[in-house]
Amino acid sequence: MACLKLGSRADVFRKQGQDWYCTTGLPSDITVVVGEQSFHLHKFPLLSKSGLLERLIREKIEKGEDSCAIDLSDIPGGAKAFELAARFCYGVKFELTSSNVVHLRCASEYLEMTEDIAEGNLIAQTENFLTQTVLKSWKDSIKALHTCDDVIDLAEKLQVVKKCIDSVATKSSTDPDVFGWPVAQYGGPTQSPGGSFLWNGISTGARPRNCSSDWWYDDVSCLSLPLYKKVISAMEYRGVNQDIIVGSLNHYAKRRLPGLNRRKSISDVSNCLSVSTLTAMPSEEEQRYLLEEIDRLLPFQRGVTSCKLLFGLLRTAIFLKASSSCMSNLERRIGLQLDKATLEDLLITNMSESIEMLYDVDCVHRILDHFLAMDQETGGASPGIGEDGHLLASPSLLPITMVAKLIDGYLAEVAPDANLKLPKFRSLAAAIPDYARPIDDGLYRAVDIYLKVTLLYFCSLFPMTQ
Repeated sequence: MACLKLGSRADVFRKQGQDWYCTTGLPSDITVVVGEQSFHLHKFPLLSKSGLLERLIREKIEKGEDSCAIDLSDIPGGAKAFELAARFCYGVKFELTSSNVVHLRCASEYLEMTEDIAEGNLIAQTENFLTQTVLKSWKDSIKALHTCDDVIDLAEKLQVVKKCIDSVATKSSTDPDVFGWPVAQYGGPTQSPGGSFLWNGISTGARPRNCSSDWWYDDVSCLSLPLYKKVISAMEYRGVNQDIIVGSLNHYAKRRLPGLNRRKSISDVSNCLSVSTLTAMPSEEEQRYLLEEIDRLLPFQRGVTSCKLLFGLLRTAIFLKASSSCMSNLERRIGLQLDKATLEDLLITNMSESIEMLYDVDCVHRILDHFLAMDQETGGASPGIGEDGHLLASPSLLPITMVAKLIDGYLAEVAPDANLKLPKFRSLAAAIPDYARPIDDGLYRAVDIYLKVTLLYFCSLFPMTQ
């Protein structure tokens, strides 16, 4: 981690409970209160560096107040940031790092520690360290950006957030050898992008020449959603490939939505959301908001987002009772590439309290309608006619014939459900155009299963008497 040593004096700060004391031998003549902590300090070192404190101290003197107590509880970064700023005022040794530079940059702005007050003041020190050191390193840019949440308003005003995001967005599509290997410190053992472990920052094995384009996924997944969204937007602006961005969205969603990490049935999603071993478990409301934001970030483009991810998001959206627009968007996205789905994907457990069916047939029907509308718009559902009056085979028919086979398989799978009413079964079966079924064996099999189950059901209702 990047580090800049400031100050030359030995440490003279001591903490007792919630009170900080400066042990210089001189009695304290000012008390600065920051939240629950109090700093018993001296006026001159503070006013010689801080325009704000110089003004506040002068006002106290002009009013003739005996005690000089100043409340700075609203300082960005809180007590920790003020402590470091105070050390700077006294010339005490401390380290400026990528983990504290953002808070100190904001605190120094708040305290008005400008060059007009003193040459080489804290604003200049933090700004130079940030731009000339931190932003040149991937891992330090990530660490600095990660700390912006606590001081987001001022950090954005000072362009700190923008600078960090620009650095991250630029480096994500750059050979990491140029700026140093990333440190995935938020997700398990430290590794290089190629997989070799790092010990004290040194790789234990030879680094690979070629690095996968997803090497940065784990690092950016540590960011809060607002900051992550800004990073993704910056990457899109720079023309980063959509496949790579969707891969990052997938990684981020899986890390924040526990239901995506398990088998895709609703019962498994429920179990996963209630696992107590997961740390920092987000609430259902937080997960719902995240899922809806992920939906907004995903592109409406066929084939870019995998069906596996889309169905996982849809199942989670159903369980979390996401907005109707979110679920509609996910159904539409799936419909654009329904020919790439599997039968297992379609087996979406029914969550409606008013319908007793095991699977959500209505949802599958809506997804199919989206596919058929897309297929019609693109001309894929227009088979050619030969001179003999028969349909001609066409590559454009392949997707819809695959979907027809998929739906017939789905009908056979849901047919044993005694609560599946005939109108729903018939409507879904009839939605497939006749020309999309080269053979009807799959449909006949589904109908046969449905009729047998229905017959057995009625026989159970009206048993024959001897």
